[in-house]
Amino acid sequence: MLSIGALLSSVDVIVNLRPLENSRWQTLTLSLAIVAFVAIAVAAIPLLNGLQARLAERLLQPAPSLARRVRELTESRAAAVDAQAAELRRIERDLHDGAQARLISVRMSLGLVKGASDPDQVRALVQEAWESAGQALVDLRDLVRGIHPPVLADRGLAGAIQSAALLCPIPVEIDIDLPARPEAPVESAVYFAAVETLTNVTKHSHATRAWVRLRHEGGILRLAVGDDGRGGADPTAGTGLDGIRRRLSAFDGTLAVYSPPGGPTQVTMELPCALSSPKI
Repeated sequence: MLSIGALLSSVDVIVNLRPLENSRWQTLTLSLAIVAFVAIAVAAIPLLNGLQARLAERLLQPAPSLARRVRELTESRAAAVDAQAAELRRIERDLHDGAQARLISVRMSLGLVKGASDPDQVRALVQEAWESAGQALVDLRDLVRGIHPPVLADRGLAGAIQSAALLCPIPVEIDIDLPARPEAPVESAVYFAAVETLTNVTKHSHATRAWVRLRHEGGILRLAVGDDGRGGADPTAGTGLDGIRRRLSAFDGTLAVYSPPGGPTQVTMELPCALSSPKI
């Protein structure tokens, strides 16, 4: 039979063991919780990466209007590069077939002069060289006009268009109101667009009259060229309208064609533009 002292001693040992057992259980429980958390975290990494990628894609994806604008600018830049390359090829071809060929003829004539003894032959060769040199000068002047017409530099856009209209074989009504001059590159592009459109009118429209209207409103330079011809103008049919569109696209410009069968036809060109210098 246990004495009271022994019983009290046993109870004291049991009481002292309970905190130790509780500490072990807490440590085990915490370890298991940590292991479970790490396992869940490792398993969730691919899911979190996917969510992060989708969120970043959504945040970085441009708005539809911005994407459309980027596409338009990319296309206009490509069109401008193509137009510039075509213009350089035209200049090279004109120089090779025109002024260069005539200057070679001058050189050959002068070379023959050095070995000629007959005065009549010398005069004929010099006359031939003189005529070839004069024609080469005409070719060079025409080439310069095709790059930047002197009339455009001297009289501005309004005067240059009026001069071009006077050369048109059909009557052209001019209505131009510009308070100042556009910048030189825009001025040149609009001038050549107007000349090319009037050329199309002469070649294809069978019109009896035409008109040109030019305005600058709200930061937009608007050129309209129309005629009372047969209509049916198609920018994709190789009448030069597509070339005009490419030329204007380099300046963020647009071209619209209204040309029902039977006419009338009106080609409207718009370019964002600031007027830079006083009107001439």
